[in-house]
Amino acid sequence: MTDKERLDLYARTLRVRKIEEAIADLYPGQEMRCPVHLSIGQEVTAVAVCSNLKKSDYVFSNHRCHGHYLAKGGDLKRMLAEIYGKAAGCTGGFGGSMHLVDEAAGFMGAVPIVAGTIPIAVGAAFKFKMRKEKRVSVAFFGDAAVEEGVFHEAANFAALHKLPVLFVCENNLYAVYTPLRERQPEQQICGLARAHGIPSSQLHEGDLFDLSGKLRGAVAHVRSGKGPAFVEIFTYRWREHCGPGYDNNIGYRTCEEFESWKSRDPLERTAAILRKAGVLDAETEQRLEKKIAAEIGEAVKFSKAAPFPTRKDYDKRAYA
Repeated sequence: MTDKERLDLYARTLRVRKIEEAIADLYPGQEMRCPVHLSIGQEVTAVAVCSNLKKSDYVFSNHRCHGHYLAKGGDLKRMLAEIYGKAAGCTGGFGGSMHLVDEAAGFMGAVPIVAGTIPIAVGAAFKFKMRKEKRVSVAFFGDAAVEEGVFHEAANFAALHKLPVLFVCENNLYAVYTPLRERQPEQQICGLARAHGIPSSQLHEGDLFDLSGKLRGAVAHVRSGKGPAFVEIFTYRWREHCGPGYDNNIGYRTCEEFESWKSRDPLERTAAILRKAGVLDAETEQRLEKKIAAEIGEAVKFSKAAPFPTRKDYDKRAYA
């Protein structure tokens, strides 16, 4: 990976972080009226996966989808407009944060139903195989999704038909407020996929460049026609399960655990690697942050000025 490529990956990750921090700052203003699930702390996984995809590849996501959407090339203005409930949003202002779609970028949708997009991603991969297209379908989901029967049905079907789908489990240790140890017996989640005959690996998101390199191999395996692959990536969300704040005070996780993960911030670790290599200096950081801030400011201005859906828009999207 060249210095330019590494700096680009860092910039893309920083962009996701700054956009979500901006959402957290704006949310208390009561103009964003849909729930938001922020991925602050988990950005590296989204960028590492999507940096190995082509525009023609498909990505399917879950309720914590902003990072996946942005990393796949989704339109920031349309994303923010959607969160503001405006007609210019990527689903016309009707879906909100948890229902982002951008077909032009290959981001085919996100839903809040746990494991809901996994079989859809497998269906897309089935289409790719039937049409003999060298494309990849990716399903992002959390650790709780493997507790749903549809995950096992989809994994079995994908393995049986050698479909070009990459299963990406972002294991952040919690399903809302319930820790993994209280929901599953002691095991490796990737072992569940392995039991279905799917090549699986367990990774950590600490080093963006190392993770991107390992995921390159997984994507190449899937694209080559050898069938699906599964990666379990350990990560950690900093903010509350749903909303812009922090929820360490309610008792489901300790402040010590939170601080331990935060001290290993993958974004900062990536910046440190680049600084040590002489690729990132104070001037470059300032330039990147200024550029991102300008983009966010323009997108927020666009979203606030955009009109709300009309009655006709509602009539088109309401079904009896």
